[in-house]
Amino acid sequence: MKFLKIFAVLLISVMALNVSAQQKKYVMVIHGGAGTILKKNMTPEKEAAYIAALTQALQAGYAEIKAGKSSIDAVEATIHVLENDPHFNAGKGAVFTHDGRNELDAAIMDGKNLMAGSVAGVTKIKNPISAARAVMEKSEHVMMVGAGADQFAKEAGLEIVDPKYFWTKERWDGLQQAIKEDSTKAVLDHGSKKSELFGVKNHDYKFGTVGCVALDKAGNLAAGTSTGGMTNKKYGRVGDAPIIGAGTYCNNETAGISCTGWGEYYIRNVVAKTISDLMEYKNLSVTEASKIVLDKVGKMGGDGGLIALDKKGNVAMPFNTEGMYRGTVTADGKIEVNIYK
Repeated sequence: MKFLKIFAVLLISVMALNVSAQQKKYVMVIHGGAGTILKKNMTPEKEAAYIAALTQALQAGYAEIKAGKSSIDAVEATIHVLENDPHFNAGKGAVFTHDGRNELDAAIMDGKNLMAGSVAGVTKIKNPISAARAVMEKSEHVMMVGAGADQFAKEAGLEIVDPKYFWTKERWDGLQQAIKEDSTKAVLDHGSKKSELFGVKNHDYKFGTVGCVALDKAGNLAAGTSTGGMTNKKYGRVGDAPIIGAGTYCNNETAGISCTGWGEYYIRNVVAKTISDLMEYKNLSVTEASKIVLDKVGKMGGDGGLIALDKKGNVAMPFNTEGMYRGTVTADGKIEVNIYK
């Protein structure tokens, strides 16, 4: 009899925990890129730096939400922290193109009205996510690129910097290594030059894109993504991050999504919009829809991950790489940050 009572108490406790887990409402989810991220290759100091940066980013965005500001404000504030931190491939820590330049891409989308803005190939804007927001709010356009986007951002009053601001030794060394490996592979791969020609070799060097999805007190979602693209990229290559529907998408009726990974595959699969469509037309959960689409990317040979947050505060953070810098904050302010599988 005593055993049955103990069992009953344990059962009730487990059920209570399950209910509590189901009721957990997230108001923000972020990522700092996916890739071959192994604990054995990470120093304690670098791991601590990543955790601190992700935590600071979540705190910045959560402060906006707690103050009653919009999800757009929260996304912008969060991504500013990550763009200003050289550990990530966005803003200050952006990777280099084959020509030794930093070309930045970013996008933002408002789930309330499906307004969106993006920039690609910009070289002088300190915080590209703010430029994307300016395109959305201060122009009739959705996407601007290159020198024109730089000029628009300057006229919109955004902070413009010398391109040298984006230089970091780690990213420069990464470019030299990528060029060296490309040269070696060009000699070995006599029969196949296609990937080298199109600038997609060394695809694992590109990871580090940052993204955020937020849900504000009014029930509105917003999503944003910012990246330096792919190390050693050529010919003005642009990935999925600034392409609405591919690397970034948001709709109050479904979810906000921000992707990180091998952009060509995310573009071809229209990843972010497809997740939203599966939720809208097939009534799938954010977790189910995200898994289906990322599995499709993987089967085609693409790798990476994504974050998604639905209108009820349910979150999904799938990835098919060794790790993904990621974090969440709940409605009551509890922060959780993870790196490895």
